[in-house]
Parts: sequence; C-alpha cells; structure tokens
Amino acid sequence: MEEYLQVLETEKLRKGKNKAEEDLKSLKTDYKKLRLSIRTAGLGKTSEQWCQEIREEKIKADRWERKFQEA
Repeated sequence: MEEYLQVLETEKLRKGKNKAEEDLKSLKTDYKKLRLSIRTAGLGKTSEQWCQEIREEKIKADRWERKFQEA
C-alpha cells in the first residue's frame, strides 16, 4: 500500500514538474514576442534617440521641400 502511494506521489510530482516546464516555456515565448513588439514599435528608445530621429526626419523633409521649390 505504501509503495502504491509513493508511486502516486511520484506521478503527481512528475506531472507538476511537466506543467511547470510548459508554463516556463510559454512565458519565455511570450517574453520574446513582447521584446520583439517593443523593438518593432520603437518603445525601447531613449528620449535622446527619439530627438535624434526627429532631427533626421526634419532634415529629410527640408531636403524634399527644397527639391520641390527648385523644380
């Protein structure tokens, strides 16, 4: 009887371990997707990086405006 209970306990622990491993794998996948979304959306940029990007875009816009005025 005691042996049977030990087997049941072992199976219960094994199932719990498998569930925990699946949950961990799922969390890792979700984390990777979140990091990719943040990178894609540009949310990971510092304010200085945003300012630099805005300056570059203004320079591009000014160039196009000058080209159209010359034409």
